[in-house]
Formats: sequence, structure tokens, C-alpha cells
Amino acid sequence: MTESISKPSKRRGRIFPERTLSPEELARSKAEREAFRRRCRAIFERVRPELIDKYYGWYIAVEPDSGDYFIDRDLEVASQKARDKHPNATHCVFCLNESGTTGSI
Repeated sequence: MTESISKPSKRRGRIFPERTLSPEELARSKAEREAFRRRCRAIFERVRPELIDKYYGWYIAVEPDSGDYFIDRDLEVASQKARDKHPNATHCVFCLNESGTTGSI
């Protein structure tokens, strides 16, 4: 007859528990992202009416600190133009359409 051997259950938890962020840090990070998105969206909304007729469906990469924006048919090219001009800055990409969204669900 064989005896069944019970295995101890594996402990579950974070892989890197030392990298856990406090709720305050998470809230601060979320607020910074939202402020960045609002600044980018304001620039996009300002230039969209003059660009939408000629460049409908193209992509626009916005760098909010300088107010620069870069337009191209290809998402990657527009993003690369922004990185070339502002290599250490973060930018946001929109599509030149009614909503500014770049994809669909």
C-alpha cells in the first residue's frame, strides 16, 4: 500500500515586497499622470480645429512643456519626431479625429 505524502502549500505573495508603493505615493503618481494628460489634451484641443480637415486620421504627438506637436500618418513616426526633438521629455499621442482616440476596442 502506498502512503500519500502531503505537500505543504506554497506561500503566495508579492515577488518583490520591498517595491510596494504606499497609497500616498500611488495617489501622487495618479495625480501627476492626470495633470500631464490634461496639459496634453489642452494643446490638442487648441490645434485640432485647424488641423482636422487637412490631416483627418493622422497622429499628433504633443509635448506639453514646450507646446510643440508633431503630425504624421504613422503613429511610430509621429512619436519618433517628438523623441528626436525632445529626447528626455514625455509626450502624448492623439489621433486627429472627433474624439482624439488612437484605437478601438
